[in-house]
Amino acid sequence: MKSLHDLAAPAKLNLFLHVVGKRPDGYHLLQSVFVLIDWADTLHLELRHDGRLQRHDVLGGAHHQALPADDLCLRAARLLQAETGCTLGADIHLEKRLPAGAGMGGGSSDAATTLLGLNRLWGLRLPLQRLMSLGLKLGADVPFFLGGGPALVEGIGEILHPLTLPEQRFAVLKGPAGLATKDIFSSHLLARSENLAIVVGFPAQAGTAEQICEGMGRNDLQPAAEAISSEVREALALLSKTFGNARMTGSGAAVFATLAGDGKDGKDDRFLATLLQAKPEGWTGRICRSLAQHPLAGWAD
Repeated sequence: MKSLHDLAAPAKLNLFLHVVGKRPDGYHLLQSVFVLIDWADTLHLELRHDGRLQRHDVLGGAHHQALPADDLCLRAARLLQAETGCTLGADIHLEKRLPAGAGMGGGSSDAATTLLGLNRLWGLRLPLQRLMSLGLKLGADVPFFLGGGPALVEGIGEILHPLTLPEQRFAVLKGPAGLATKDIFSSHLLARSENLAIVVGFPAQAGTAEQICEGMGRNDLQPAAEAISSEVREALALLSKTFGNARMTGSGAAVFATLAGDGKDGKDDRFLATLLQAKPEGWTGRICRSLAQHPLAGWAD
């Protein structure tokens, strides 16, 4: 095998997010339901025999972003080399479509897809649990993207309780600027949920995304984000006015609304397109569908 092409790295949305504690090392403990959506980056991996790792930008999407010199894809590849002693290398081509600083897990998803892809390209055959332990070293969200599907997430992101959810559509909107996670968690407006979701009784089939949003409450990071970012406030107001509901995902700056119906009439797409046309350059959004499982689910089983 010399190359792997069109490997998806999908984004996620947090249907709710509760801050429920803090570890001695400063990491906050969370409870959240994560769902994958069909808005994704794409990776192409080419085998190298000299051990070198190189990352290349692939121009794509209306809002192409220049990638940093040392991103999570390269860190994931180096970690996999170091942990296994693999002497092979790779050219990693990343087509970046997901907005940065959105709270949608784009970088973590890229890292997870890199781990899954190189595990296969290099013939390492590491089991999923081993990859998940490596993923946690890269970021708290990476294990979820390796996990395969929607989940109730606990701890700092490493404890996953798989869920079965019906397909749901979402309108997702983000302004030009991102939000720094450290600014959110250091804010005096950071909310905290006193009541935990009852994990033992949380059903594997947990209802619709809309029911979970309504039943489980808020994103505890949203008040701090709204205080920091006028764009978050504006996006929340626009989606609430257009679709009747809105909340922030992750640590922002993207917000989303759950949508009713199957969308075949195209009305929601037209509403969002009209909304974006009225905004200055740099605003982005789309109508998304949830995914029942990750496109690379089973690659490490």
